[in-house]
Amino acid sequence: MDPTPITELLNRMVAAWNAGDAAAFAEVFTEDADYITFFGAHLKGRKEIEAAHEPLFTHALKGSRIGQPSTGSAGPTIRFLSEDVALVVSRGGTVLAGQSTPTPDRDSIMTLTAVRGPKGWRLASFQNTRVTPMPNPSSAWKEAR
Repeated sequence: MDPTPITELLNRMVAAWNAGDAAAFAEVFTEDADYITFFGAHLKGRKEIEAAHEPLFTHALKGSRIGQPSTGSAGPTIRFLSEDVALVVSRGGTVLAGQSTPTPDRDSIMTLTAVRGPKGWRLASFQNTRVTPMPNPSSAWKEAR
């Protein structure tokens, strides 16, 4: 199966973010999409995604861009689960206004579900998680007890 339409969808999402266009950013999602922010907030549907991003693009993240993470990345992995559903895992970093590269504390890993419908490919889910160093498993286990 050809990953090109999904890559193009991801490129549209990044271009909309980089333009600070909340409506265009939300347009890449299905009407009933599930969007989990790195803070753990759950946005339900395109309207909530647009409403949440509008103040970000006009205030806190005005002029920001999506770029490669500070740790580097080979690009997204796209795995087709069926002809009309694909699982995407990608890394990215937010480059704040006035900066030329992302800083490690802005690196994220995202899991997305792309679905093909009557209007083409859209994102039905988006989970964004900040990348943090993995603790030593044996010391983490001791602390958890």
